Parts: sequence; C-alpha cells; structure tokens
Amino acid sequence: MSKHHVTATINGEPTEFLCETSQSLLDVLRDELELTGSKEGCTSGDCGACSVMLDGRLVCSCLVLGVEASGRTVDTIEGMAQGADLHPLQRHFLEGAALQCGICTPGFLIAARALLERTPDPTETEIRYWLAGNLCRCTGYDKIVRAVMDAAAEMRGAR
Repeated sequence: MSKHHVTATINGEPTEFLCETSQSLLDVLRDELELTGSKEGCTSGDCGACSVMLDGRLVCSCLVLGVEASGRTVDTIEGMAQGADLHPLQRHFLEGAALQCGICTPGFLIAARALLERTPDPTETEIRYWLAGNLCRCTGYDKIVRAVMDAAAEMRGAR
C-alpha cells in the first residue's frame, strides 16, 4: 500500500507526514507525529477522548482520515499551553481536581476551549450540553464543569 504525502499546519507549525489512505488522523498524530496527547477511547466517535480542532471545528480525530488534513489546520492538546504557561483551562482542571486517570482530559480541554472561544460566558447548562460528547468514567463531571466555569471567568477578566 502506498503512503500519501500530507502537508498541514499542526499547532501553528507547518508539518509534513506520510500516511496510509486508511489511517485515521488520530493514528497519524500518535504514531507518525508522536503527539500522544489525544487518546484513543472508542474509535467510533462516541467518547471525545481524541478531540482536536480541524480548521477551527471540533472533531473526533478517530473519525477523520489523516489524508483529509492535507492543507488544513489541526490544533491538538499539545498546542494548548504556551511553553511552560498552562492555558487557564489546564490550570483550573489541575487546581479543581477535574481529572483522574487522564484518558478523557485532553478531549475535554479541547472541547471546552472550543466552547469558550464561541461563548465566553457560558451557563452551566451550556457547558454540560457542549461537553456531552465527551465521556468520563472517573470524575462525575461536576469538577469538570466547575473548572470550565472558573476558567471562563478568569479569561473574561483578562480580556
């Protein structure tokens, strides 16, 4: 099987890689580019653990082919912090103990950032609705929702 040459912008950096036609974007990120933050939870788009932004749209990377990233922009959890400075969402997840095993955390963070970029002052109901595509077996969601609300408040104050 021949590999395809793909050029994309990943976390703000021009990136080139080779991938099989049938290889998912998740597999490309993890196996070819060694960006292992996005996790494989279900491979059917049901859990949100592999969430990334593709051209500004929240997607499950297990449902996107790697070749589909050609000429596009992909933002992963690895691009969320600015060097050693964590994004407010990352800090509030840590401070509020909104994570346990960590499998779902990257997906929740990417999805929450997408929400806050569109809705800087979301209600609890809006947060719960927006994050409904992300599943967690450990935390019970309340700490996650609180962390998103706290980060949103901080980010509004910083603007």
